[in-house]
Amino acid sequence: MVEPVEKRKRGRPRSTSLKADPGPVQALDRGLSILLELAKQQGATLSDLARQVSMPPSTAHRFLTTLQKHGFVDFSPHVQQWSVGIGAFRVGNAYLNRTNLVEAAQAPMRLLMEETGETANLGVADNGFIVFISQIETQNPIRAMFRAGTRSQMHASGIGKAMLAYMPKEAALKLINANGLPRFTPHTLTSVNGIFNDLERTRNRGWAFDNEERYSGMRCIASAIFDRQGAPIAGVSVSGPAARFTDERIERIGHSVTAVAKQITEVTTGGAISGLK
Repeated sequence: MVEPVEKRKRGRPRSTSLKADPGPVQALDRGLSILLELAKQQGATLSDLARQVSMPPSTAHRFLTTLQKHGFVDFSPHVQQWSVGIGAFRVGNAYLNRTNLVEAAQAPMRLLMEETGETANLGVADNGFIVFISQIETQNPIRAMFRAGTRSQMHASGIGKAMLAYMPKEAALKLINANGLPRFTPHTLTSVNGIFNDLERTRNRGWAFDNEERYSGMRCIASAIFDRQGAPIAGVSVSGPAARFTDERIERIGHSVTAVAKQITEVTTGGAISGLK
């Protein structure tokens, strides 16, 4: 009698050992490193890109042509530069479509911009960095501008400090230690004690203050947005020239930003949120 053969479930590769851990797929890992480097540089020549990712130019070119085939990168023959393509935007946009955060924030951010006269920003955390995902620009000729996808270290970012302030201390310290505290301006906080003292002030007043800590002449006020469990998942801010963020206006702007962050939190959580004062 012939024993029946068990059919393999669709979508699962054959494996000789269920306990084996193959680790990351090297080719995919290297291809993604190229894509991430291109996003960071906003365009690069083959030789510069290969050097940045520690890869022979011929190898880097094979990865680039594969990514180009799927629309993830583009090549400009006029300047001999590679850049991120529309395919990467489509994938990134799928993340934004997965959540109603950006949609929920648009109207409150516009009102915040109109009330303060300054650019309103929305950002999320990513491995110790803040990534800006949406912005409502002011009409002032001199204004802050962060393209979607721009990254900033958390310790020198209003949104970053607003989120760090409501993380467990161990988690915040881990992020700080992992990425360091580089100095960007004379005002940048570069000590752990200095950061945590600032985070305590942030919690006490409900908003974070970036006092020319990332860019000289630029100030930013931010407040955290929370999930249903009361954990910070994003932040909203207004930023602009320090000359317009006078000491007399700062507290008033802080209250406006905090109110908008609370409004966005209530919309995205349906009002069901715990653990907040």
